[in-house]
Amino acid sequence: MKENIIDVLLYLFENYIDTEESQKPDKDTLELELERVGFQELEIHKALEWLENMTVVAERPLNRDASMRVFNDNEVERLDVECRGYLLFLEQVGVLDVETREVVIEQVMALETEEIDLDQLKWVVLMVLFYQPGREVAFAWMEDLVFEDMEAVIH
Repeated sequence: MKENIIDVLLYLFENYIDTEESQKPDKDTLELELERVGFQELEIHKALEWLENMTVVAERPLNRDASMRVFNDNEVERLDVECRGYLLFLEQVGVLDVETREVVIEQVMALETEEIDLDQLKWVVLMVLFYQPGREVAFAWMEDLVFEDMEAVIH
């Protein structure tokens, strides 16, 4: 089974998002658990590094012009029209602001996948919002969007 960083991140997010800080396992225990459930060591390390970078990004203030976002060639290759449109939609409805949009794009670009699909993008947005201070309402809204889409697929 071909696992990637996003699969590891989704596993961590789904299994540990509601866990109290004092109940979360240490890094070594977490790595062992991830290996036990079948993830490869390289993907585990990359996913944990991605999460560590997320907290660094979240602490850094960003001041960007909100007038227009032009995607560079690498971003266009990784984010198709549907994904770029979804980012614009999230910004227009207030789920993302300029700073969080840029963090999402940076984190997508840090993933080592050739292209990211819309469902994966939604999870990345959800994870980014989770780590951004003061974005609890946006996180709750995005969580509803992600899980409503999942229910629609199941039914």
